[in-house]
Amino acid sequence: MKLWIDADAAPRDVKEIVYRAAKRLELQTVLVANQRLPVPPGNPYVSAVRVEGGPDVADRHIADNAEPGDVAVTADIPLAAALVEKRVLVIDPRGEEYTPDNVAERLSVRDFMDGLRGSGVETGGARPYGDRDKQAFANSLDRVLTRAMRAR
Repeated sequence: MKLWIDADAAPRDVKEIVYRAAKRLELQTVLVANQRLPVPPGNPYVSAVRVEGGPDVADRHIADNAEPGDVAVTADIPLAAALVEKRVLVIDPRGEEYTPDNVAERLSVRDFMDGLRGSGVETGGARPYGDRDKQAFANSLDRVLTRAMRAR
């Protein structure tokens, strides 16, 4: 089992929580981004993969390499949909879990909002990432990792 992080847009707090979990659980964790990412010193369980620049290159790398039973962290709904289909457990940086029951609906809403923005409608953006989000993510990550480890 591996923990995959779509690291291009992951908040720093999310990465720090992941680093601690990787060390505590001795869990191979892979950060994937199109820029150089430092890995935490003294944590042999965290590695980084730098992919070429371009749209969705990091997403494709994760989708191509993740295996059933792995866990992934991403805010990218199309990537989440592809991973859920592969039976990868997926959560977003705010602690929401993507499941076969909800990912299609979230993808539809995302596409609808994207269409609105494309036609010039201002839809606002995501609220700032705060302490409540950080705590929700940490709790969700613990639950999902526990479930994945029990299933092994």
